[in-house]
Amino acid sequence: MYERTGSLIALLPAHNEQATLPAALASLAAQTWRPDRAFVVADNCTDHTAEVALAAGTEVFATVGNTAKKAGALNQALDELLPTLTGDDLVLVMDADSLLDREFLEIARGKLDGSSPLHERHRRQLGGVGGTFRGGPGGGLLGVFQRNEYARYARDVRRLKGKALVLTGTATVFPVRVLREVQRARVTGDLPDRSRAGGVYDTHVLTEDNELSLALMHLGYGIVAPAECTLETEVMTTWSDLAKQRVRWKRGAVENVVDYGLNRVTAPYWGRQLLSALGVLATFLYLMSMAWGLVTGIALQPFWLAASMIFVLERVVTVRRRGWPQMLLAAPLVVEMVYDLFLQLVQAQALAQSLLRHERRW
Repeated sequence: MYERTGSLIALLPAHNEQATLPAALASLAAQTWRPDRAFVVADNCTDHTAEVALAAGTEVFATVGNTAKKAGALNQALDELLPTLTGDDLVLVMDADSLLDREFLEIARGKLDGSSPLHERHRRQLGGVGGTFRGGPGGGLLGVFQRNEYARYARDVRRLKGKALVLTGTATVFPVRVLREVQRARVTGDLPDRSRAGGVYDTHVLTEDNELSLALMHLGYGIVAPAECTLETEVMTTWSDLAKQRVRWKRGAVENVVDYGLNRVTAPYWGRQLLSALGVLATFLYLMSMAWGLVTGIALQPFWLAASMIFVLERVVTVRRRGWPQMLLAAPLVVEMVYDLFLQLVQAQALAQSLLRHERRW
């Protein structure tokens, strides 16, 4: 067993991440409040991930016989580490392709210990502090689309003053006492985990981070993603990879709320799923009406023209923090509409797979 030597432990789950790992570890080393220990959780790696981690001075936890992807790898590491920590210690779980901005951990600690101006009701109940992320470089036009999407997400988080819907896997800080409570609740059946093995993460879901967020709220904790906790994450560079990622995200989100049922915690999430389904329908009706007008030569009605202009304005305003080039790119409706239509198709696919209970794939 590992001996506790500090108050913050960083865990970076990694499967063949030798290329991105050095930058991620460098961002940890550059923090204004640095982890006391950092572990790369090397899961079934066939490259030099472990060697890269050791060369950077980071400890390595190698999984044994793990078949449950990221959730299983983290559970193995946490099962060994949590008994060596105190309830007031903190655990950072961070993707190996994430780059934390310098004050991320210091700000997260401030939120958790109540030293920042947070409402008293939330100071005692925070189960985790996540971040808002921006897309990294590369990916051509597809990368631009994702960076604009992430900028809009960050804008929504700022407007909600850090109120988060999910603690993403890009980077989140948890109190150890909270993670232990999650483990107990899974064993007792207070959380809908099929295995009852007492892992922090449910290994039977596609979106373990979304499920853990629901678990924390189900146990009475709040979750936040402060606007100041910022980081960079990789973007998908091919449409195929993006489709696989988003189907998993969206299908996982649907199945998570089904597992938890309809209650006070999940009601907003059910509402979002309903809005997403209606959004898919509205998009296709809009496109069909526009196409019908062009084919038949019928003049477009003022209502649809006004709706189009409002849509264009929204696209431009929501990326203004990224500068004029991105605002100009967002202005032509047909440019980003290709990306939006792609996401709507992915949403429809995810809903169909959930309803038909297709085999789950990572």
